[in-house]
Amino acid sequence: MSSNTPADESATPPAKGKKKLLIIGAVVFVLLLVAGGGAFWVMSQRQAGGEEGEAAHTESKATVPTFLPLENMVVNLADPGGERFVQLGITLEVGDEKMADQLKKLMPSVRSSILMLVSQRTAEDLLRLEGKEKLAADIQREAGKALGFKPPAARAVEEEEDSAPRRRQNPVRRVLFSSFIIQ
Repeated sequence: MSSNTPADESATPPAKGKKKLLIIGAVVFVLLLVAGGGAFWVMSQRQAGGEEGEAAHTESKATVPTFLPLENMVVNLADPGGERFVQLGITLEVGDEKMADQLKKLMPSVRSSILMLVSQRTAEDLLRLEGKEKLAADIQREAGKALGFKPPAARAVEEEEDSAPRRRQNPVRRVLFSSFIIQ
């Protein structure tokens, strides 16, 4: 009774072919999904890396300071008797080369301001850490003034007159002492 009729033989091969076609289609679909997801991930990583790289590059540009060393100075101190003096080596840290160039053009004024500041101090003032820090802050303020920076107290008076407040940081970021000898 089990005779193979032509109708039976023709019915089975198309069923196997459809199954294979469905399996191949599903595998291709899954591969396309995986490839698409992988491409999306790579592109998003590249874009995020590019943004982070640009930000890091911009940040590194912004954080790379420019140092402007001043010639050593010898200044008489305000001690009684007037026999004490200080020899100072000062380096100013500014935001960029442009500021350093502007400051170089104004250096006689900056040096004069520094000499006036130091000559008002005593050896006792300058021997203490607080005295050195105060001197550095005063030098920073005076050097910034030469570049047109107004300290917060002076700005507050002007801002009352102006309607738009101008907030600007001192272009002289820090004052560094390369030598500090008191005799």
